[in-house]
Parts: sequence; structure tokens; C-alpha cells
Amino acid sequence: MGLFKKLLLTGVSDIDWEMTPEYSFGTYESWGGRERVRSKNERVYYFFIDAWDEIPKLCLMERGIKHARVIAEILAPAEMVQQCVKEQGKVAFFERTHPINEQLRKWLITNVIETADDSKIIPLEMPVGQVVGDSGLPGKGAVIPASVIVSLPHEPAEMSEEDVLALVAKYDFAEQERNSHGYFAHAFVDNGDNLTVSDRVTGLMWQRAGTDIMSNRSMRREVTRINQEGFAGYTDWRLPSLAEALSILEGEKVAHDQYLHPCFSGEQPFVFVEATRKPGGQWFVDYKQGRAFWSSGTIPGGFGRLCRKE
Repeated sequence: MGLFKKLLLTGVSDIDWEMTPEYSFGTYESWGGRERVRSKNERVYYFFIDAWDEIPKLCLMERGIKHARVIAEILAPAEMVQQCVKEQGKVAFFERTHPINEQLRKWLITNVIETADDSKIIPLEMPVGQVVGDSGLPGKGAVIPASVIVSLPHEPAEMSEEDVLALVAKYDFAEQERNSHGYFAHAFVDNGDNLTVSDRVTGLMWQRAGTDIMSNRSMRREVTRINQEGFAGYTDWRLPSLAEALSILEGEKVAHDQYLHPCFSGEQPFVFVEATRKPGGQWFVDYKQGRAFWSSGTIPGGFGRLCRKE
């Protein structure tokens, strides 16, 4: 298949036309899906629509147990992709990845799968947001001009919309919906382990990458596992507070098409925080849109990027 040849993938037999973003979560994260998953090394490939941006894109996903990687964008007709998104109807804010429809499936078979013309396949040279090599930051021992030290709220909290507005205003976070011209000056340094960075302003150490999408309950178990294994040599990792997660927002999209410094992985576009919503729901921070949002789901899914106080 020319698709996999262009992407330098060997040993791949076919596209899984039955797989969808929602189905993949059930199969590879919650273990409630198909029983045919044989090992952690197994990979499936399926097409989906990434509708996080104003212009949605048709992409190819590589998926496995605790593994997700977008490996290519497919240049499908824009009107066809837009129509597929419209067919999804009203969806929750954090559900911006959609299955393809029958029209796109037929188009892909004709124009991508069963043709020698590979011009519509745009490989991503590395996984979206993969942390590789130099972060571009000063090292841990670097002398950085003195900054004002900011102690952010770090305890779990129940917060109303008014509380979030007050929080964003107090710290002048660059939150695109509530304070688009905000500026919170962080001072990141690279800890030299290719795993973490630290912010001299807040005194927080952060994972450069993070965890794949999980349920709330699964995320709690994952935090426990990470601490038991002593990630980067520490055992006190935790989910950030809403303020802490907002503190690493950039004022504009810098890398991975996110409001996030390039030292961080882009594979965690929205993350759990230690904040529930009053009167009900769970708060998240979305780095794709540069904002805090809430979900009313009883067991919402989200990504994780953990932090700890140095």
C-alpha cells in the first residue's frame, strides 16, 4: 500500500475502517472494547477528523494500548471534510475528533489507498508534540535575571465561573476567552533529563510530556503508578491546580498549534486539573484553545501533565 510506504511503516497490512476515536478509547484505555487486542505492541491505523481548529483536517492515527500518534495529514477536499463535521451534530467541547463518514471513506479508497499518487499524504516528520532533544531552554544551572516569585493556589478546589474569572484576572493569565491580552511571565529551565522542566517563577517542576487520555478514575491510578515508579527521581507528582495549569499558557500559539512553549509535548491538548465546577462538572485547561473549560460528564476523559513543587 503506497500510503504506508510513504510513511515508512513496514509490516502494516491495512486500514482499520471500523475504528473511530471514541471506539479507540474504549479499546485501548478503558479495556471495555474489542477482545482481539493481543499485546501492548499491537498497532492499528485509522482515519479521523481533527476539528480542534477553525479549519478541520483529515488525519491518519496510529493507535495502541496507551499509545496514540498522529502520523499524517491527508489533503482531502475541504468541503467534504466540513460536511462530515456538520454531520456530527452538537458535541461536547472536548470532543473535537470525529470519525469519517462513508463519503470520505470512498474518497480515501480511490484517492489515497488504491492509487500510486501519494501527493495527498503529508507525513508528520515526528509525532505531534514528541519531546526530542534540546528544549531550547537554559540549563538548570543557568543564571536567570531575578523574577518575582509567585505562589499559586495548589489545593483541590470547587470553583464557579466567577471564581475562574477572578483567578484569571488576579494572576493575569493569558486565557484566550477571559483575558486574551493577559501576560504571566514564567521562566522555564531545562533540568537536563529530557523528562522535565522547571519554572523559576512558580517553583514548579513539570512533565515535558504527560499521559494519554483516560477517565478520571484511571488518571488517579496513573498518578499513583508514576509516583511508585519515581518518575524523574521523585515520588510527589500530582495533577496541577487550575491556576498552575493556566500558568504555563503562552499568549499566542507557539508550538504544536497550541498556546504552549515548545519544551512541552503537544500530545496532551487538554488536561485534568484539581478543580471541580460549582454547581457541577470538572474543570480542564485546553492548550489548543488557550482556555479553561468544564465538562458535565460524570466520568469525563482527559489527558494528564503532572507537576510537583521543588
